[in-house]
Amino acid sequence: MKILVCVDLSDSTEEILKRIEELCRPLNAKVWLLHNATPEPDTIEFKADPIEARESLAKKFHHQHRQIQQLAERLRKSGVDATGLLVHGKTVDTILKEASDLDIDVIVVGSHGHGAMYQLLVGSISEGVLHRSSRPVLVIPTHERE
Repeated sequence: MKILVCVDLSDSTEEILKRIEELCRPLNAKVWLLHNATPEPDTIEFKADPIEARESLAKKFHHQHRQIQQLAERLRKSGVDATGLLVHGKTVDTILKEASDLDIDVIVVGSHGHGAMYQLLVGSISEGVLHRSSRPVLVIPTHERE
């Protein structure tokens, strides 16, 4: 089984990883941890100091790459075959493209449980993946429900 696990490197990532460790070890699954780095390098304007802005962005991406690789290493140490991926692009589109390119069996996303106003203004990555994916999607709640 091939599983694409989408993480945003926030506190919710820890909850997702715990669940993935529990689920994937007995399944002998291959896991790709995917983080979509934002902002996209092509969409940034470098008006004030372009060199400093590029260096700052490069450091941020390097840090995120290191984080995703450390998470993949943690899964490997727990017995899960895992690879970390850092990608750039519109988040839902990028997740679906990677799922297709890797011929994924299941996409895993987290649900932060933001309120209705947040959903209206910002939207939801998990909701976008759920509505547009032709593959099964597992949504892991990463917050306490009342």
